[in-house]
Amino acid sequence: MATDELTGKVVLVTGAAMGNGLGIARVVAQHGAKVALADISPKLPDTVAALKLDGFDVFGVKMDVADTASVTAAVKAVIDHFGTIDGLMNNAGVIKLGSLLETTDEQRDLQFDINIKGVWNVTKAVLPTLIAKQAGHICNMSSVTGVKVADPGECAYATTKAAIMGFTRAVAREVAEYGITANAILPGYVQTPMADQIARESTPDDPAATTHGIADAVPLQKRLATIDEIGELASFLLSDRASYITATPVVIDGGSTLPETVSVGA
Repeated sequence: MATDELTGKVVLVTGAAMGNGLGIARVVAQHGAKVALADISPKLPDTVAALKLDGFDVFGVKMDVADTASVTAAVKAVIDHFGTIDGLMNNAGVIKLGSLLETTDEQRDLQFDINIKGVWNVTKAVLPTLIAKQAGHICNMSSVTGVKVADPGECAYATTKAAIMGFTRAVAREVAEYGITANAILPGYVQTPMADQIARESTPDDPAATTHGIADAVPLQKRLATIDEIGELASFLLSDRASYITATPVVIDGGSTLPETVSVGA
């Protein structure tokens, strides 16, 4: 149920053209926020146009989170448009499956540059505005992967998501004196283009088999999360309702990390 918990607030969401970013942008807008959607995807204009048709106050800006100059220019454009930034959702991320020995330097660097350096770059660019306001909320998209669990082929990705959690805690400590919070969302599998990509890479001949297998292992309703469910959690953490929560990893995985084994008690 939408509320007005973010009314009057400006929220910047990276990787917002599709997937979790779209779900977050849409839900925080439903809760009253003005939303800046940042992405390098050619789908961004269509996403922004669709949200505007739904009556939301949104602004699209091209941003390559791995490029400092691009981030600086995009953040300036957002502030020029909305006047300020109150909340930051670092969502942009990529995954390239491959074992440690199989992963090339280029594949490693792509994930490190976007998933780790991207979060660093955007947070650093936005932080002076939040500090000047002596208020604000930062939320970073980590994962249960790397922090709690890992599957074969996720070495680079797991490393980046664990790093994001360390970054979140360190930033939370640094900005606490300014009344700013920093937390992280740790999703399990969500029905997104990234999940579809993982399924295609895992079982090219039958991607649906991987998706069904993942869903069957989730204790809660045997399904993947929806992007709107991720959006609801992000909306809470970016609002003043979460004013005394900081440096906290919040797991949203339908209980997928609960089982100790795949056979005991079956």
